[in-house]
Amino acid sequence: MRKLILLVAVLASPVLAQDAPAVPQLNMQQQASLKCGTAFATVARGQTDGDAAMLEYPDMTVRGLEFFVRTAATLMDETGADREAMRALAMTEVTALASDPASLSEIMPACLLMLDASGL
Repeated sequence: MRKLILLVAVLASPVLAQDAPAVPQLNMQQQASLKCGTAFATVARGQTDGDAAMLEYPDMTVRGLEFFVRTAATLMDETGADREAMRALAMTEVTALASDPASLSEIMPACLLMLDASGL
């Protein structure tokens, strides 16, 4: 559990580098995993904050966050991206979800299937 909290904190922390990180190109599977992991983290945060709309989803505070952490770690391994690059990728997804609130409800059914298939 500590590893989960540490990785989420590191990915959520401000970028310390002066230059923008080199953001890798992701294949379709990697992009889908990142999108779903970010959606799960968004839902988990809303659930923790008591957001009624987020409480309608299954509990994401454990499984969803673990999916996000494992996805980030896997993408770092597969692409060679550093934490700052992963943060940039995740923030792009967060921004996309925030700009179109309906998109979360559109992607969650497929993301929940991906979560179930992950074995978490």
